[in-house]
Amino acid sequence: MATLSAVTAGVLSASPQSPATDLLAASSTSGSTSQSLSGATALARRGDVASRSQIRTAAKAESAARIDLEVDQQARRLAKKLDRRMWTTADLNLWAGPGEKTEKMGLVPAIRQVSVTGRKQDGRVQVVIDGQSRWVTAEYLSADKPEPEPAGPSMGGACTNGTTAAGGDANVQAVHEAVCANWPSISTYGTLRGGGGDHPLGKAVDIMVSGAMGWDIADFVRANAAALGVTYVIYSQHIWSVERSGEGWRAMEDRGSVTANHYDHVHVSVY
Repeated sequence: MATLSAVTAGVLSASPQSPATDLLAASSTSGSTSQSLSGATALARRGDVASRSQIRTAAKAESAARIDLEVDQQARRLAKKLDRRMWTTADLNLWAGPGEKTEKMGLVPAIRQVSVTGRKQDGRVQVVIDGQSRWVTAEYLSADKPEPEPAGPSMGGACTNGTTAAGGDANVQAVHEAVCANWPSISTYGTLRGGGGDHPLGKAVDIMVSGAMGWDIADFVRANAAALGVTYVIYSQHIWSVERSGEGWRAMEDRGSVTANHYDHVHVSVY
């Protein structure tokens, strides 16, 4: 009882009145709890010769396990009495207690409901997860279910707007398919044309777009350059290339016009 009193000395302002509700110790898993409870008695039942240190260790484990059980039980009672569930707005770390030095006990994913007990301390809230007492950061709990983050552009979609990249090689076709699947509003793609560079070889495509959407597409192609077989991307008077990828987007010289400076289209060259 002396050990239990020492562990439970810190009473939260939101805690219920009875002394039993002031436990802040962390709970362990059911399996480890059961093993700990039987540790001290197992030696005696087997009749083994145990050292004093073994007996003390087993006794401490048993005492800690009993406290853990009481904390979990009390948290479940508080949660049931309050009958309030809240939503996580982000992936949250689970902590054994409210203090900064408490042990991390796992993770709870975003957009999951958890039962709260009504206890708050040091910016954390006590919750019940799988029947056990845990603490999470209070600011990431919401009474209302949060909307999931909208899905960003991804690989693997299909082009459904009827556009083509006629004359382009397999990698140009892959770039067109990926961009068209994510940005179906774009209606014009330029591939084969005369002159120098990669276009006459079927190894380049111009995606006719401007503004912020152009940067979204340029960044998407850059991020998936390996999968799409891309060698370099030009947009808004900036260039990114595989050979100098560590330098990021590099500014280009002024070529004298909106089109020549690639403000009205994203140019993609492929292997």
